[in-house]
Amino acid sequence: MERQPLTPRRDWRQKVEDLGFLYHSDGGPYWTDDSCYVFSDAEIAQLEVATNELQRLCLEAVDHVIQRGRFAELGIPANVALFIKRAWDDEPPAIYGRFDLVYDGRAEPKLLEYNADTPTALLESAVIQWHWLEEVWPGADQFNSIHERLIAKWQELREDLTGPFVHFAHADSLEDQMTTAYLRDTADQAGLPTVAMRMSEIGWDTQLRQFIDLQRRTINSVFKLYPWEWLVQEEFAEHLFESYDKVQWIEPIWKMVLSNKGILAILWELFPGHPNLLPAHIGSAQSMSEYAMKPLLSREGANISLRTREWTLKTEGDYGEEGFVYQAAAPLPDFEGAFPVIGSWVIDGESAGIGIRESDGPITTNTSIFVPHVIE
Repeated sequence: MERQPLTPRRDWRQKVEDLGFLYHSDGGPYWTDDSCYVFSDAEIAQLEVATNELQRLCLEAVDHVIQRGRFAELGIPANVALFIKRAWDDEPPAIYGRFDLVYDGRAEPKLLEYNADTPTALLESAVIQWHWLEEVWPGADQFNSIHERLIAKWQELREDLTGPFVHFAHADSLEDQMTTAYLRDTADQAGLPTVAMRMSEIGWDTQLRQFIDLQRRTINSVFKLYPWEWLVQEEFAEHLFESYDKVQWIEPIWKMVLSNKGILAILWELFPGHPNLLPAHIGSAQSMSEYAMKPLLSREGANISLRTREWTLKTEGDYGEEGFVYQAAAPLPDFEGAFPVIGSWVIDGESAGIGIRESDGPITTNTSIFVPHVIE
């Protein structure tokens, strides 16, 4: 695994915008053409094996939480836990997720966290870096079957999804809007009729006792790029549960267990010493002297404290009231001040490719830059 400097394409901004990547400089640089990461076949194989293994462990951990009723440790209310159990048994559609891994090309990849509910950086992973590869490294390869696997998964679901449309709902940020638009495009390519909407445009029909869109069409199957922990706190949350049997929510509500960072501690408890896991505990650092303290429900690196023997680094944010998990420190590789995190994608439960976000410090935040990769 190496970081290689490059000469940027002169018109790269126009090229990525033509592919729908409109937020490449939103609030600061998010994509640049001046570098890439180079992997060997063996390194990619190591990442793929680790990702599939982590997916297996995570599903076992969800089943453990449900069977043992350990929802309170994750701050999940009892009324929500009831529907998590139902969804786990019913096996509604689940499309994708993203493991964040620390990896330097030498040691085993280690799990930092799992965004199993609302992962972004998808368009740039699936499409933008692939088109970059075809132009900059013609004939080379990339660990990236994300696009094809998304279409295949939607094709598989055509007979299972209810209603005449699949609604695709997003929050107001440009990144969320474009990520949802891309996922909708993959469903369109799979032959599914789709409807785009904002989360704020979801209404409730008091006579039908069902969710509806602005054209008063019932919402039967809906992909939502909106966290479950926010949904269950909304004013209409009671209708989520009332209409459980009428609406297929993608991703399903059981993903709340995996997107909660408390799962890191449960994974370590169930599989202590596993080479792809880091020691982690809920509520205290226990005997660890170097660790990252993470809120159970934080996003984009907010409210994290990273402590080593020499220094402590903190990020700001609005999270933490729900409690913290303490995870053993695993320093990101340092490429002359560039610190990469591997985003390893899971589509339909299987490893499908990677995207790399790079920060200028040891905590990956919303100021990170997406950097493409190539296999040599």
